[in-house]
Parts: sequence; C-alpha cells; structure tokens
Amino acid sequence: MASSSSSSRQMKHQVFLSFRGEDTRLNFTSHLLKALKGTGLNVFFDEEKLEKGEQLSRALSQAIAASNLSILVLSKGYASSKSCLGELSHIMKCKKTQGHIVLPIFYYVDPSHVRHIGGTFKTSVACWPTSTTSFGEHESKRPVDEVKRWKAAFTEVRTLKGWHIEGGKFDRSETKYIKDVVGYVLKKGEDTRLSFTSHLLEALKSKGLDVFFDEEKLERGEQLSDALSRAIAVSNISIIVLSADYASSKSCLVEISDIMIRKRSHGHTVFPIFYHVDPSNVRKIGGSFERSFDEHESKQPTDTVQRWKSAFAEIGTLKGCHIKGGKFDRPETDYIKEVVGDVMKKLRHIGFESASEELVGIENQKNAILELFKQKDCRVIGLWGMGGQGKTTLAEAEIKKQGKESLRNKFLSELLKSNVDIDTPSIGSTLTQERLNKKKVLVVLDDVDDSDQIDYMGVKHFGYGSKTIITSRDRQVLESGGADTIHEVKGLTENDSLQLFSTFAFKQLNPAVGFQDLSRRFVLYTQGNPLALKVLGSDLNKRSINYWKSKVEKLKDCPPEKKISEALRSSYDGLDLVEQNIFLDIACFFKGEPMKRTKLILSGCYKGAECGINKLFDKCLINVSSTLNFSLDIIDMHDTLEEMGKDIVCQESKTVGKCSRLWNPKHVEEVLKYNKGTDRIQGIKVDISRMGNLLFQPSVFESLINLRCIFFYFSLIPSRREHEDYKWLLTNQVDIISLPDALRYLVWEYFPFKFLSSSFNPKNLVGLELPYGSMEQLWNEVHLDLVHLREINLFSCKNLKKIPNLLGALNLETLDCEKCESLVELPSLARLTSLKTLRLRGCCVPIGCRSLKKFPEIPNNFDELDLSETGIKEVSDFIERLDRLQRLTLTNSTVKDVSSNISKLKSLSFLNLIGCPILKFPTLDVRLPSLRFKSLKYMHMDRCKSLKLLSELPPYLLDLNVHDCRSLEKVSFADQNLYQFDYLDADDTCFTMLFCNCFKLNQESINNIEANVMLKIGSLAKKWAARYDRQSNPDGAPRLICYFPGNKISANMFKCQSMNSSLSLKIAPNGDSGSRFLVFAICLVADPTHCLALHLGGCICEYQLTTAGGGNGGGGCENFRSEISLLSFFKRVKYMDYHVFILSSIDMVIEDKNYEEASFKFYIRPLGLGRGGEEYIKVERCGVHVFYVDKKSDSDATEKRVAGNKRSFSHDGEEGDGGLKRLK
Repeated sequence: MASSSSSSRQMKHQVFLSFRGEDTRLNFTSHLLKALKGTGLNVFFDEEKLEKGEQLSRALSQAIAASNLSILVLSKGYASSKSCLGELSHIMKCKKTQGHIVLPIFYYVDPSHVRHIGGTFKTSVACWPTSTTSFGEHESKRPVDEVKRWKAAFTEVRTLKGWHIEGGKFDRSETKYIKDVVGYVLKKGEDTRLSFTSHLLEALKSKGLDVFFDEEKLERGEQLSDALSRAIAVSNISIIVLSADYASSKSCLVEISDIMIRKRSHGHTVFPIFYHVDPSNVRKIGGSFERSFDEHESKQPTDTVQRWKSAFAEIGTLKGCHIKGGKFDRPETDYIKEVVGDVMKKLRHIGFESASEELVGIENQKNAILELFKQKDCRVIGLWGMGGQGKTTLAEAEIKKQGKESLRNKFLSELLKSNVDIDTPSIGSTLTQERLNKKKVLVVLDDVDDSDQIDYMGVKHFGYGSKTIITSRDRQVLESGGADTIHEVKGLTENDSLQLFSTFAFKQLNPAVGFQDLSRRFVLYTQGNPLALKVLGSDLNKRSINYWKSKVEKLKDCPPEKKISEALRSSYDGLDLVEQNIFLDIACFFKGEPMKRTKLILSGCYKGAECGINKLFDKCLINVSSTLNFSLDIIDMHDTLEEMGKDIVCQESKTVGKCSRLWNPKHVEEVLKYNKGTDRIQGIKVDISRMGNLLFQPSVFESLINLRCIFFYFSLIPSRREHEDYKWLLTNQVDIISLPDALRYLVWEYFPFKFLSSSFNPKNLVGLELPYGSMEQLWNEVHLDLVHLREINLFSCKNLKKIPNLLGALNLETLDCEKCESLVELPSLARLTSLKTLRLRGCCVPIGCRSLKKFPEIPNNFDELDLSETGIKEVSDFIERLDRLQRLTLTNSTVKDVSSNISKLKSLSFLNLIGCPILKFPTLDVRLPSLRFKSLKYMHMDRCKSLKLLSELPPYLLDLNVHDCRSLEKVSFADQNLYQFDYLDADDTCFTMLFCNCFKLNQESINNIEANVMLKIGSLAKKWAARYDRQSNPDGAPRLICYFPGNKISANMFKCQSMNSSLSLKIAPNGDSGSRFLVFAICLVADPTHCLALHLGGCICEYQLTTAGGGNGGGGCENFRSEISLLSFFKRVKYMDYHVFILSSIDMVIEDKNYEEASFKFYIRPLGLGRGGEEYIKVERCGVHVFYVDKKSDSDATEKRVAGNKRSFSHDGEEGDGGLKRLK
C-alpha cells in the first residue's frame, strides 16, 4: 500500500527542542524558542536538565512521543550532557518506530565530527565556554550498552539534512538561520503526517498492512526515485491525503502523477481523502490549488504542469472520504476507523480473499478460466504449460478437490451414488452412459499424459452444463482428448513474480530493504515460473545477504534446485531417444536461434527432426517467440530447462572430452589445445572472443569422427577496430585444417585458413557459414555429392576469388556473397532449381558486380534477390518471369527505371529501392487492378533524391517509407474503390506511411495520402474493436502511423481541431443503435527539428470521457492514457521542419458508455525523455476524428462520421473555428 500526503495547518503541531543549556540557552536557543512560539507552535523543552544522567523522565518521554518534530541544537558541549544524550537516543528511536521528524542544527561544530565522533566529542575540552565531557569519558563511567546506544543515535544524526552554522565574519547572521529554521518547521507543520496521517498510518499498520510512504519529500520535484516508483508499482492501493497545501508540493504532484498513470495502465486502486478541502476544488483546480498551480507554471515546464493538473483533477472525480473539519464535524478518529474499514474491503475485493501463498499472482489467469466457464459451447477446458507453471494450482483455485483418488470406479460410484465396476477401457454400458448424461458436474483431471485417460474417465458422457478441467504438459494430449479450448498457462508477470518470491523469501509481499536488486535477479532467472520462485524464495528465507550474492552468482552455471529438476525431468524422461537428443541440442546450441535455421540443421542430423521439435513444443519444453518486427520465429527455452539439459550432458562423463556436447569456453579450449577430443563429441559451440589466441593443430578434429556441428562465433557485432582484434585471435595458423566428414553444419566466423581441406568431403554438409573468413577458395576439387547442402554464407570474405562448381548442390537454397570484394567468378546458377536467395550486395570495386549493368536473367525459383550496390541501371521486363520472388532489394544501386511488369509479381511482398536514382515509380495498367502487386506489403524508397512521381501505389501497403525524397511532388494510389480493405490483418503490429522531409509534395498528393490513411484506419477500427478484450504489449500494440511535411490539419478529415495541444469535442448520441465502440484517430502538428534524438519515442494522449451529468460538476468521468509507440523504426531520421502526424492505435478503442463529451491532451516524447534526455516536443495543433463501430460483429461494424453538434475548443475553453492559420 502506498500513501501520499501533505496538508493544512488546521491542527497545532508540537515541537521538541533538545539543546545543552550551558552552551546556547542565553543566545541562539532562546531566540529560536521565541521565534517558534511566536508562530503559535507549542514547543516542549527540558528547562531543568537531568544532572545525574538517570533514566529519561516519564514526562519528557511522553513529550517527545507526543511531538511531531524534534530540533536538535548540536553544540560542542552537547555530548557531555547525559540528559541530552538520553533525549537524543529516545528521539532517534521515535524516528525509527513512528516516522518522527528530526531536524539537526550543527551549531559551531563540524558535521563530520558528529558522524565520526571526532573533535570535542571524542576527547574532553576545557575551553568551550566551560569544560566538556567526551564519549571517551562516558565510556569509563557509564554502562557499555548505554554508551553504545548514545553513540549509534549520535552518529545517525549526521545522515539527516539540517543546518550548519559555522560562525565567523563570512557566515550569515544567526537571525537569518533562525528564520530559515522556523520557515522549514512551519512547512513541515503543514504536512498531515504530523497529525492525521500519522494516526492513519498507525491504524493501518495495526491491521498488519505493509504501508509505504515517502519520509523525506523531494525538494525540487524531480523525477520520482526508483524506490518510490517501485513502491507504488508493487502496492495494491494508494491512499492520497489531499490537504489545502498539497498542490504546493512538487514531490506530491510527482507522486500522484505516477500513481494515476499506474491506475490507467494497470487498474491500480486509488482512495482519496479530501482533508479540510472541497472535492470540487480538486476537480476544477480551484481555491488554494489554483494559486499553487499558477506558481508552478511560472517555474516549471508547461507540459510537466499539465501532467500534474490532469492527474490532480482526475483524483477529484474518484470516490473517497471527505473530512470537512470544524466543530460540527465528526472526530478524526471516526474517519480513520472508516477509512481503514474501506481499505480492508477494497484489498479483499482485489484479490486477498485467500491467504494461500500458492495463489499469489494467478488472478489474471483465474479470470481467464472463469471467462471460458461462461461459454456454453466450452465443456472441456485444457490447461497447458511447462512443469511448475501453476496448472494444478490454477485448477484447484476453481474447485477444491477432496483427495487425489484417480480410480475411475470409485469416482463413478461416488458420482452416481451406487456401486460401479467397469473393467473395460471405455464406458460401454448404455445405462451408465445415460445416467452420466443426466449429471451436471465439475471435474478436474490433473497432470494427464495420455489422451486415453480422458476417455477412460467418461468425460464425453457428462450432462449438459458440465465442465471438465484437464491439466497437461502435452498440448497434443489435450487436442486428442477432445478439449474444446486450450488455455496456455504462462509465466507470471514481473510484479506478480516479485510478490510470490517475496512471500516465500521474506514472508511479505515485497522485498526487504537492501534485497530489492538481488530479488529482481532471481525473478529474472525464473522467468515467471511459480515453482522456481517458491523453491528459490524458500531457500533464501532468513539467509544472510552474502548467501544471497553467492546463490545468484551460481544460477547460470549450476543445475536447477532438486525440487525444480524433479518437476521438469519427468517431461524429458517421457521423450524417445531422438527427441531427447534434439532437446539437448537446443539446450546446448540452439536456444535463441531462428526456428527455420534450427530445423534445417537438425533435419540433417536426425530423421523426423521436425516432428521431434513439434513434440518438444507440445510438451512445453521449448517455445517460439518472434523478433521485434515479427520477421523471424526464434526458438526459446526456459532457463531452468536449459540448465537441466546442460546438466544431463555434464553427467555423461567426468572427462570433458567424453561428453557429447561442448559449450563452455574452458572445456572447448582444453579439448582443442591438448587434443583431448574423442568420438563421443557430437557438437561444439563457443564464443571465440572468450578464448584468447588459440592455435589449431592440423589434426585437431581427426579423432572427432562423429562431430556433426561446429559453431565458432563472436557474440557481438564487431566495429572496424574489433574486426582486426578478432582476426588477431586466429592469426599464425596453419594454411589448412582437417575436418571430419560427418559434419552437417560448419559455422566459423573469421575462418583463418585459405582453403577447406582437400580430404574433407562435404557430402553430409547442410550449411556452410564462414563470414569474414580468410579463404581464397572453398575447395579445389569438384564435389558432385552436395545434395544435402542448403545454405552457403560467405559474407565479407574479402579474399575470396572464386566459388567452385555447385552443380551437385541441387537443393541449395541460399547463396550469400555480400561484400566479397575480390570475387571474380560465380558458378553457373542455371541448374540450381532450388536456389531461392542470392545476395551480391557490395561485390563492387575494382571488379565484380559493379560491372553488372543489366538485370541478370536467372531461374524463376528465387524468393529473395539482393542486388544492392550493383551497377544495374534498369529493372527490365524480364522481372515478370520471377513469379516466386518475395523480396527484391536494390539498395544504393544505380537503378533509374523499373519496368511496369514488376506489378505482376503475385508473390512480391518486399521491395527496397533505397538510395536509387529512380525518377518515377512505374505507371501501372489500371484496367487490371486484381493483378497489381497482389502481395506487396513493404515498400522502402528512402533517399531517392531524383524521385518525382509515385503513381498508382497499391492502397493497402502495410509499410510505405519515403524518407528524404526531396524532389517528390506527386503521390497517388490505385482506385481505392476497387479494393476491399477487409484483408488488413489487425494482428499486424504497425502500419506506416512515412514521408519525412518530402517538402515538394503538392496539396493533391497530401490529400491522397490523408484519404488513404483514413480508409485504413476505418477498416482497422472494425478489426481492432472485434479484439477489444485482448491484452497488447504497449511497444508492440497494433497501430497506424503516418506523417508528412506541413502545418495544416485537413478540415475534411478532422472537423474537430484546436490551435494548441488540447481540445474537447461532443460525442454523437448513440440513440437506439445498440452497443458500440469509439475509435479515435488523431492528427498533430509539431516541429521536431531541434529534437536531439534521431528517434521519436512516442505520442502520448491523455483523455477524459464524460457521461451525462459528468464533467467537473459530477462523477461520470473516466480518464485514459494511451501512448502510440514509434520505436519500431530503426532508421534515424532528422526532421527539418513542421510535420503533420496522423495516428491511431488499438489502445484508443473504447467501449462506449453513453459518453457525451471527450477532452484530449497530447504530447510527443523524444526517445531520450525520462532518462536525462530532452523535454516533450511541443504540439502546435491537434485534431480528432471519431469512428463509431457497432459492437455486434466485425462484419456488421459500420463507421459513422461525427454527426450533430461538432465543436472544437482551445485549451482555455474558447470555441475554435476549426480553421488554422499558417505558422510564422
């Protein structure tokens, strides 16, 4: 639970003053005391100091406890007074236990002497102004434990903020210090934690709740500290005590801004307490709050204050507690009791109904299951996930199982209330089937590993309305067993993982102080697996921090804990021999590798490799993730499974050279350096940069006759300097090295030899990757038996002059000779009918592909062709023969003309003409629209400096990039009425139309771009609405982005406009049309010219939707915050002037609740903002268009323009005319 407070001066605040009278009573302290009392404060102090150092009197102890703040005047003789030290010890104890505030004044003493007990505090002095006693003298007369407590309290004071009065002619006068002290005390006195909040805090803690609060508010209102931000993130509810002076505190406003962002993004619960303030003044920012914000606006950036205002006003719309104050109001103790009761109810409501540690973090998964329960056609529900992922816990959360009996007869006897004895695999008795048909039951079958078990239990015979939950690690078991739906039980989120881990490690929901970073490292390792979180947390409970550090260091190099291994090993043991080998290969070599490449390699090693990979996926031993742009499927594996697999290999033998797979650099170096390899080694993978300069012997691989795979790589993409360093690691090698004929895949970056050995027969070779290699020629002989060879990668082999005859490589699919500068001859490609990808980029000076002036006439089997940086000047009519071509890349080539036949390529999805001197895109035959670019999705034409015309473009492009085409004048799209936009896939991450710095675009072209983008948004709006309830990653949420130079917003497309960064509009009445969605498209004008970052981070939209009776005068408001990420664009762009941005996102689809009005505020965030970077880019103008989408179905969804009363409002509330003047 987090709390935020700062409040009024309604109650008198008590101050305790601790000082040594002999030092300061007649001068500084007397003046300070008078000044404090002059403000009406009650000040406690000990007029008669204890002379004998006895126990602190009960009266003084109560005075300190009753005070909210203590001032310590630390003079040179302070530590000589036993009574002062007794006071100090009690004061610091109250600080720790009650949040008591302590303000030190270092009066003519060096603060470092306080921290280190030096100077007069260490040894006795006889000159100030009377003799003093030191701690050294106390130790000779007082009990050791007592002096130890005094010392600890004394040194702790130095860590607190306070005042240092040095004295001397260059120091300020004491009266100025006194004025500062009194002013600070009064400011602290305005904080409710000195009165109401302190009592509320104690009341909450008495209920056993963990309460976070900021003890020392930030003084400058900068960004929220990581600790406070994390405290808010892990809290379940935030209590905000809004007092008259709350808005004067920058730190409080920073807190509520973070709290409200959390509310919008994660449904965080917020409970406001209006302490002696009118809630309407919070909603409308009136009264004292208006003055506070006016002062902030004169000192703080406008965008920052606007964020604070938005968050502050939103709090005023929330239900909470209003404490009016005054003699007719109830006692504050009654309010505190009421607040605590409400908070306890809310906490129970948001998921604390069970005290079970096992159920922490499963709320979202449980809700998903409950939704499946509501579906009438969903009778059998499968829960699928890896071991320890929480399937059983989730199933038990739905039904409390009584016992673990799995015998069918006992189960059916209990169910039918009679003795049932069936000895056949299925329930053959018609009578039993009919009786079961009349039973409505809820059954859980846990950890099923055979689909026959599901039929055996008679699941298909249960009556109407029955629900069966089946948990399994094998997806195919659930598919074959007849599951109507399969729910994948995924790992917990980071916050839920941290809470579950903390539950076992600390017996509380959050990490203990000092253990936060270590806890996050353990959480990261577990990747959300509940079993791993539980086992590790339990082991670390009550352990020292050194044990924690030792444990976290061994995570990656040691097998998982025994309990975790036992849960995971059963899945491995259930595999056949080939599947087990594939699992071990992936654990040791292929985690993080592309799926396509992995299948290719393993298919060369095992029969049925693809079936084996699918089996591992079905049994949750591997999973598949996508790269950021979804272009590749990547094989992934949980870290605990990876470590288990590697441990299985390590257990094969205590001798390194007799293990089947090697990946540890030390083990690989030992085997290769000392020739310790044996015929048991099947694969080696190692980062060469971690091994030093390793000299290979010619015969090093001769004894490894079963070696199938070599992966010698460098983990980082090298810079020019690192290229030389990497080459040095492999210098002074022999000219040639022997390789085993069993090799299926050879990956050797910076291959240091001139040739592949003539004794090596590549007959089994599936892939050959030698990027940056030193070879001059691959092999001397003509190898006719290359039937298994699928891929050759010779990227940047600058000494390579010739590629041998490849006639025997009938199945070769990829040939990459990019940047092979010395290559003078390519083999004949005519008979390579399987060749799909050819890359010749940069095969240029002084000979090679720059001499290639014509588009090559190659076989029609290619699906990828890269002719970048070649001398080709024309894409000829021949291009239409390449009917399988999917990707054509001509980056920085000399192409000036492209044949219109290119539009006939039915498979072409990616076209890259970046940096070409092309003048115009080919004019297409408009009579045959169905044949034009049927599959084209990506079209990149950045930096085509001569390009003037883009005509008849396919209107449905997913990604159109035309940056820095500064001669471009005309853009048009093929007749959009001839196309149906329903083909657009709502799951595609990002639709783009980017015309940055295309300053010569005429108005007709801009109109065409705007019309096309709005048609796309209209079509996407229906599809986004249809998947409204799905969760999306903010950076990967489906969205559409379009921008082009300009400073005007189309009045036709966006009738609701504003001359600044905010506007309001009326929502068209729904009438009797049924449920619907609102989908917002926005248009912004901004000038990012001076943006230091060459990437824009995103567009932030904060908006409020108001129902009838809502607004500032009512409670019918909902607030939203959407951020449309621009981070998917890796190209650096320098904007040169004003640009118009048209944007929409699935995050801006809102279910209509009869809203009447919408208010918007926009910001554009540079990439560096929030990490010491730049401020927001100013939004000069904005517009909003609303698409109204029927909720009934995707096919029935209709888009209706904004109708009725359309008005636009500027930020100051004045109605705008919708027109825009040109920016000066």
